[in-house]
Amino acid sequence: MGIQQSTTNNTLLSAPKHLSRNKRIPKILENQILTALAHYPELKNTNIRFVFTRKLKSSIMAARPVVQTLLGPRHQRTYEILIKPVFKLRHSIQPIHRVSDEVLIGWIGHELGHIMDYEQRTTLRVAKFGLLYWLSKRYIRKAERVADTFAVNRGMGSYILATKDYILSHAELPQKYKDKIARLYLSPDDIVELVAKLEEKNSTEKQEELIKEETDIVEEINTESNS
Repeated sequence: MGIQQSTTNNTLLSAPKHLSRNKRIPKILENQILTALAHYPELKNTNIRFVFTRKLKSSIMAARPVVQTLLGPRHQRTYEILIKPVFKLRHSIQPIHRVSDEVLIGWIGHELGHIMDYEQRTTLRVAKFGLLYWLSKRYIRKAERVADTFAVNRGMGSYILATKDYILSHAELPQKYKDKIARLYLSPDDIVELVAKLEEKNSTEKQEELIKEETDIVEEINTESNS
């Protein structure tokens, strides 16, 4: 798969500026970030910083709570989505803003899924999440699939699929990174199945099942963290 260039498409035109409230957004990714945020109305008042950093080692993006804000009320928490400005390919480097819009929106949507997960956790459970994420590959797999599920449940299935296809099909991305994505995240087939299930239900049933499913998967992962 060749390097995808940034494009401007209709999905970017409908993202309202008010979604940037309580957000710190780099101008170069503003349209893609606002488009992803439009799928998460629950996060409209949440403090989120989108920060370029070269410190990420094995990931291209990562969502994390700002530790000192965990000590206060939950509604005052701040989260960061860390973004590598460029990432290494086998024979070159890829500026993140040159990746296609659809892929970037999917990447950002996945990280916002992590923030949805954090928002449902107490401070203690967020701390346990962080510890177990570093200690258990099985826990990482569950956590990443929870984030994908949040995104798909909010109508981001096509974006998540685009991101998976970009990563898994890109001939220049390191095989080790592609293997990690294939092992830990929802597969394209899993995503298609989730989307199909959502399309079978009317909007009321969809919302009720979405809430129940998300509550169940977060409770399951919390139960495991306590065992």
